[in-house]
Amino acid sequence: MTSPIALGKKLPIVLPYPPGHARELAVSFEFFPPSTEKMERGLWAAIKRLEPLGPRFVSVTYGAGGSTRDRTHATVQRILSDTSLIPAAHLTCVGASRAEVDDVARRYWDAGIRHIVALRGDPPDGDGDYVPHPDGYRYAADLVTGLKRIADFEISVAAYPETHPEAVSPRADLDNLKRKLDAGATRAITQYFFNGDDYLRFVDRVSAAGIEVPIVPGILPVTNFAQVARFSRRCGSSVPTWMADLFEGLDDDPETRKLIAATVAAEQCRLLQANGVTEFHFYTLNRADLTYAICHMLGLRPRREEPVIAAAG
Repeated sequence: MTSPIALGKKLPIVLPYPPGHARELAVSFEFFPPSTEKMERGLWAAIKRLEPLGPRFVSVTYGAGGSTRDRTHATVQRILSDTSLIPAAHLTCVGASRAEVDDVARRYWDAGIRHIVALRGDPPDGDGDYVPHPDGYRYAADLVTGLKRIADFEISVAAYPETHPEAVSPRADLDNLKRKLDAGATRAITQYFFNGDDYLRFVDRVSAAGIEVPIVPGILPVTNFAQVARFSRRCGSSVPTWMADLFEGLDDDPETRKLIAATVAAEQCRLLQANGVTEFHFYTLNRADLTYAICHMLGLRPRREEPVIAAAG
């Protein structure tokens, strides 16, 4: 999808729903566990800022090789106990035996966590080939099967509109998605993408394959373009030339970068919304400002507490 911003085209007219009445619109947010006190303060400021938007759930990532296992658990536990939000904990196959992964899952269930984002995961160093643990779950489909044996978790899995970089073909990647869903997952969240047509074509292929679960688009508001470009080369997401042009010359201008980031992501969401998409998953990077602004432009408004009226005695 070529950017209307880049070509000066007019956006389709997509009127937002009236404030407080964003019919059918659903959102979810992803956070990562903090590693310092300063980052922890930033995380909880972001969570409190986004909480009034009433997301369907919020997910907390799991570091490569389980490197953030305890911090992830502590974060989802605090979300459950200190907020009105429904937390989902990421869980991967990397660097742990089945017994270890099962133990983590049981701890989540015992703590009241009912939603897991089940992923294969990447090697701890981010490079090299994935090698399954000799006594572990090999792939996400196996992990989903194991989780369902432990308890009746709600399970979300990953999907790749531009095909997973290790898949031998788009068809093989789609078959793998189907295996994860057949094992018991009920939702797929996509890797981030920047060309809306990639997502819409992928959803058409998913539907043609007889898959009927929600395929929720993953949205990444970009403020550090160079960083995203580097990461995208590893994860298989393409970065359009028009996007590079928009961020050119702004390395030392963070305020302008934020304005462009909000505009690009909001345009992406509104074009998808115009094509019938009603649910979005935001990769917040533990920052609330851009995600909050985009949700506002989509028509989402903070929930208002209904006044409590005492019954007449």
